[in-house]
Amino acid sequence: MYDTVLDALRRGAADEALAAAQSLAEQQPDDLRTLRLLASAQRLSGDTDAAMATLDGALARYPEDADLHLERAGLLLQSRDLSGAETALAQSIGLDPNQFPAYIIQAQLAMGRGELDEADRLVRTAARIAPDHPQLKAVEGLLALRRGRPDEALALVATASAQAPDEPLLRYALGAAYLAKEHLAFAEQAFRGVLETSPDNLALRSLVANIVRRQGRPAEAADELAPLLDDGTASPAMHRLVGELELAADRTDAAVPRLKRALALMPGDRRTLAALIEAWQRRDDQADARGTLDAALATHPQLQDLWLARLGVETFAGDEARAVIDRWLVAMPDYPPALMARVTVLDALGDTEGAEAAAHRVVEVQPGHTLAEMRLLDGMMKRDPAAAVTRLHWLLERVQDPDVARALRQLLGFAHDRADQPAEAVATWLSLHAEAASIRITPPPATGYTGPWPERAPRPDDAPITVFMWGAPGSMIERLTRTIEVSGGPILQDRIGPNPPADPLQRMDTPRALVDGTLDGAYLAAQWRAALPGRGARPRVVFDWLPFWDNAYALALRPHIPEAGLLIALRDPRDMLVDWLAFGSPAPLRVESAVEAARWLAGQLEQVAEIEANDVVPYRTIRLDDIHHDNRAIAQAMADALDLRVPIAPEQAYGPTRLPRDHWRRFAGVLDEAFAILAPVAARLGYTA
Repeated sequence: MYDTVLDALRRGAADEALAAAQSLAEQQPDDLRTLRLLASAQRLSGDTDAAMATLDGALARYPEDADLHLERAGLLLQSRDLSGAETALAQSIGLDPNQFPAYIIQAQLAMGRGELDEADRLVRTAARIAPDHPQLKAVEGLLALRRGRPDEALALVATASAQAPDEPLLRYALGAAYLAKEHLAFAEQAFRGVLETSPDNLALRSLVANIVRRQGRPAEAADELAPLLDDGTASPAMHRLVGELELAADRTDAAVPRLKRALALMPGDRRTLAALIEAWQRRDDQADARGTLDAALATHPQLQDLWLARLGVETFAGDEARAVIDRWLVAMPDYPPALMARVTVLDALGDTEGAEAAAHRVVEVQPGHTLAEMRLLDGMMKRDPAAAVTRLHWLLERVQDPDVARALRQLLGFAHDRADQPAEAVATWLSLHAEAASIRITPPPATGYTGPWPERAPRPDDAPITVFMWGAPGSMIERLTRTIEVSGGPILQDRIGPNPPADPLQRMDTPRALVDGTLDGAYLAAQWRAALPGRGARPRVVFDWLPFWDNAYALALRPHIPEAGLLIALRDPRDMLVDWLAFGSPAPLRVESAVEAARWLAGQLEQVAEIEANDVVPYRTIRLDDIHHDNRAIAQAMADALDLRVPIAPEQAYGPTRLPRDHWRRFAGVLDEAFAILAPVAARLGYTA
């Protein structure tokens, strides 16, 4: 009497299974097997609430049935109630210590929490019950992957897979092992096998699409995901992803409606806006850009990123741009970013008086606003630098907010500099660094490793253009990364932000581990590649901004990421030191003293000299000494270095004016000891004394 239900369940015939199970339950409502079959049929038909109610009713009658608790755990997992699932699994094991599936699921949950030792304990327990079970080998393989042993993982799951080729968990583990080894075609095949049994697994389908994309087939990846958008339940991120894939496949007309849908669902999303801007630029379609963004602003007039995108459509410093800013200020009166946009446009038009009036309004609304104060002080310091010092002391006596006071003190240091008071400027900057020391990190010392180097592997034909970007503090690397960012380019900046990736390139102990052999370069490369999709990397071009560099990275890059090159930002090391003291650095590095900062900086720049002298990695150096203030020159230098088209960023994208070339000479007599430390590497890099 159970056969009809079982047959329908095996065939996936949800309606047929549910009807048969309900009929059976009417005949024998207290039968345990009938209740379990009814719950399975309800689950197959998508009614998880009914399935849970059936299981709860069964447990009320049979509270000591371990299998019921296990099935309830599976349903809770499907509903992403991890805590409830853990409780149900514990109850199942408490009733029957030989519940092998419960240990397997618990081990997977422990891995998901990052508790690898606990997962290992659960795997050992499961091995005592069923040592040759394919699911055990799958979890052992996944655990080996999490511990950074992809070869061991692949050996484990490949052998087991030959014995149980249809086991879904084993197929998944096999796909994960192939992916870690960068065997993308095999990984795709394995994961597609899992999809055959779980066609509604959106996360897995997205993973397959990404693997297809990485094999240079973005059109197929888009086609893989496009059907998921038709039922109206797809997430905004899914619409965005498909739009990005369409762009990568040069199907711009197909990309635009996908991206517009994503923008309608999350109108302030920068990634969506960047992709749309790229699409509009490709089609040279300013009309659609204006119409789409104006429609979004009509319903979301308080979103800054929408206004910035809308402003970017117009010719900078033209009447249209001024009209957009006027509308922005109507929607968000006295909003500092809008006022600062007006400052920039008026400055570009030569209306110095109007720009200063707008800047005055900013500091009235937000006292201590860095850019506005810089703009006011810039004019004041040109006319009377001592008056700028006086103004800053006046402001500091009145502000209450410690953050605003710190910003003003940084400006005070700059004002002292312009007023020919270098000792006071350095003292002010160093006091600010000292106050922030407890929340900053000690700069990691360079390993000083100079070889031997492994042979370079050939560049894979399907590899994306891959550029690591780095510059030591004071190099103004930010000008290069910002140039890419404001054009909607594929720059990854998360390493500098609050949510950096967890790959080895983010860890400060990685260079030393590569040198002493405790970290495998292949593992570094695999972890870096595996993290790219979640970081929002584009398919064909990857620019990854590194907070730190060590030449020891070449031990991994040369054999395992041969497609990668290094783009280095550089200036006179002594100017870099002064800039670091005055403006800080993108990464929150601690400055103990000017001498210690110079000593560390010298070690970093010796690596640059070594790269240039011995071709440690493929590299291009952009020397920003004479061009850091020139947006067109920066774009041209990057285009020459990368052999790519680099759009010109608007001047206002770069923020405050920085110190000019050879400004370090103004600090003679104040920073002589620090400059003496930097002199040898400066000479090695071609800078005169």
